[in-house]
Amino acid sequence: MKKPKDEIIAFLGKDIEFEGKFSFTGAARIDGRFCGEILSSGTLIVGESAIIRSQIRVADVIINGEVHGDVSAKNKIEIKVPGKLFGNIQTPKLVAEEGSIFEGNCSMKDLGEKDLDLSPKKTEAISVLK
Repeated sequence: MKKPKDEIIAFLGKDIEFEGKFSFTGAARIDGRFCGEILSSGTLIVGESAIIRSQIRVADVIINGEVHGDVSAKNKIEIKVPGKLFGNIQTPKLVAEEGSIFEGNCSMKDLGEKDLDLSPKKTEAISVLK
């Protein structure tokens, strides 16, 4: 049985703190605290209670919480109210709802495969759950 493209395959709840490298395919949602690096060929959903300090490279990202760090998205970055993004972004499409916050620089060039490698890689990392 195939999974729908937008089905959430990973979820970090609001009482979770995670530090390390997070890579996935499909869609993932973070509602807790994350510090490290995020890499995916899929969609990252940042919940309202999330606080993320990370370099993010994904296909799409939807921000409802707080993100500190540079974000590269192959397709689109969406910042929804009450979302906050503090960092530089690179994406061909940007949607920022009235009332959302974005502080940083924006480059809206089309990101080709060679500009942004989104394929998850096998990594060895130490992760800490709190």
